Amino acid sequence: MTMEMTRRDWMSTLAKAPVARLAMLWDALDVVPEFTWLRAPEIGATMVRGRMGGTGAAFNLGEMTVTRCSLQLTSGAVGHGYVQGRDKDKARIAALVDALMQGDAAETVRERLLRPLQDEIGRESTERAAKAAATKVDFFTMVRGED
Repeated sequence: MTMEMTRRDWMSTLAKAPVARLAMLWDALDVVPEFTWLRAPEIGATMVRGRMGGTGAAFNLGEMTVTRCSLQLTSGAVGHGYVQGRDKDKARIAALVDALMQGDAAETVRERLLRPLQDEIGRESTERAAKAAATKVDFFTMVRGED
């Protein structure tokens, strides 16, 4: 069963992936594509914006360190990597995966690297939600009858 994965999906997965696990799955792919840098990995900052309750007016929450890079495979596919923090290697792997997902290797990369990462991220999110739900307190107000 092949489920469609959009670029947004795989870029999100790569950004959220723990670097050690991403590197391990990348090494297991045993793919070493030739590429040229369009933009070598560089570290900078970006403004993070938020919304109260997810729907309110946007406000600047603060800055976050990011690493980004862009590369082009010899096949012509261009890949971009944007990751939180200062990890140039993670950004490079993310850009390579992005570029490979646009070519013939997409199915292999999807099944052997992205799906396992998505499954693990989903499991961790479910576990975190269950732990949070266990601490939930429901408050209620009793009607006193004094009007």
